[in-house]
Amino acid sequence: MNLGLSEKLKVAFSDITPIPRPVVINSNIPDPEWLAGFATVESCFLVEIKKSKLSLGFQVGLNFTLTQHFRDEQLMRSLIKYLNCGNIIRRQSEDAVDFKVTKFSDI
Repeated sequence: MNLGLSEKLKVAFSDITPIPRPVVINSNIPDPEWLAGFATVESCFLVEIKKSKLSLGFQVGLNFTLTQHFRDEQLMRSLIKYLNCGNIIRRQSEDAVDFKVTKFSDI
């Protein structure tokens, strides 16, 4: 849906005029329940195993990641303020932005 309609659908529904998405100005987190619902649908927890120069040869890390279209970057930045942790990473190859928490004590 975020990529728009396919050519086949545009032809089938040629009498429909698309409406532009509204710009959302209020990007504040209203309450913890809203955030819980949003994170349930849009986020994931990851366990990452990397090579390390430590004695075991591996390092385990935990990640909490929430991804949205870059037009919602302000909302993602408000997560940092609301949760007092995390970073924003803008994906260069896609029109997406990630809110990422990797510090174990913050997760």
